[in-house]
Amino acid sequence: MYNINNNPVELLQNLIRFDTSNPPGNEIECIKYLNEIFKNAGFETQILAKDPNRPNLITRLKGQGKTNPLLLYGHVDVVPTQNQVWKYPPFEAKIAEGCIWGRGTLDMKGGVAMMVSALLKAKIENLIPPGDIILALVSDEEYGAECGSKFLVENHADLFEGVKYAIGEVGGFTFYIGKKKFYPIMVTEKSCCYIKIIVRGPSGHGSLSIKGGTSEKLGALLTSLTRKSFPVHITETVRVQVDTLVSSLSFPTSFFIRMLKYPAFTDKVLKLLGERAIEFNALTHNTVNVVNVSGGEQIYGMPSKLEVLLSVNLLPGYSPDDIISELKQIAGKGYEYEMSYYVPVPEKIDMGLFETLKVILNKADPEGIALPILMPSTTDARFYSKLGIQTYGFMPMSLPQEINFSKLAHSTDERIPLEAIEFGVNNIYELLRCFK
Repeated sequence: MYNINNNPVELLQNLIRFDTSNPPGNEIECIKYLNEIFKNAGFETQILAKDPNRPNLITRLKGQGKTNPLLLYGHVDVVPTQNQVWKYPPFEAKIAEGCIWGRGTLDMKGGVAMMVSALLKAKIENLIPPGDIILALVSDEEYGAECGSKFLVENHADLFEGVKYAIGEVGGFTFYIGKKKFYPIMVTEKSCCYIKIIVRGPSGHGSLSIKGGTSEKLGALLTSLTRKSFPVHITETVRVQVDTLVSSLSFPTSFFIRMLKYPAFTDKVLKLLGERAIEFNALTHNTVNVVNVSGGEQIYGMPSKLEVLLSVNLLPGYSPDDIISELKQIAGKGYEYEMSYYVPVPEKIDMGLFETLKVILNKADPEGIALPILMPSTTDARFYSKLGIQTYGFMPMSLPQEINFSKLAHSTDERIPLEAIEFGVNNIYELLRCFK
């Protein structure tokens, strides 16, 4: 047997110390480090790359062949930290106040450390799982996945032959409503697209006051996008999510949550939910954010054309044509629309593994309630779904109320409690032992 050092806390610290901020990513040294760990533990590995500096690592633990392979995947790139003021340096991986602090502790080097440690534990204990376990550790999730999961799916689909279910982000962490503790498990997600709105108007000298020019039209457009409400849409996943919450909560909270699934009342209830309104708004609407405004050639020339780039997250079952129709209702006439990027998500959800995940979490924390959720943004799941693979967001973390995953991921002072790391390793290992 190989001498395997399986310390998930130390592993996570080492992963954080690789600055893989994306852009530019530069994940190569981090992937090399993980590859060395697996090779030293006796695993066979593959390194596959579109860009040599942005490789992906694949390894496999052979199973009994009683069921389909299970895919675990995670990304080692992180979002940048520029212009953020941290309590502790974001790439130092300091242990303080019962937590590891640093960029990626939650999204998602913490999850990667859990998966790696669970697989190493299986090796140490000579576990032969029901089916093969495939682990994919990838680059570039945070900036389009061109070098990561998208590349693997489009060029190495044979690696995932026979896989029905996958474990990835986001989910399995605790969140609280009142005194009730929930463990959300992502079962589907919104799709992402980019819409460009073109604003046209008369050009002229910058010294003149031109009515109806592009600047005036741009102001009206931005005001409309900010102040007007997009239509409510209640998808089947959100309906189940709301029903699960309602069955676990007491009056009057249960009453208000229940009313969210009735479009005539959704926006009215959202106004009463305080901080929670942001999350539920994203689950019940197609969401639009302005990410870039460009145009104009010179200081003294009024531009005849301005462009507004929108980042759009679409609910399952809705397309770019649907959001363009909604934008026309919100913004009014006089604008042109172009779609520049779109990756759809499947409407059909395979819940075949959900009950297993629910049982695992209930065993680990009898007070916790497993909750199927719609992810309000996109993950690498959208690419694996093209191969017919159903992803569940399952990075289990038992978090105290003061640690809010949704607020800290991608934010200043991202951190994870030490106990949450062990909780995650144990629950993922249990999944490797009993998945069907």
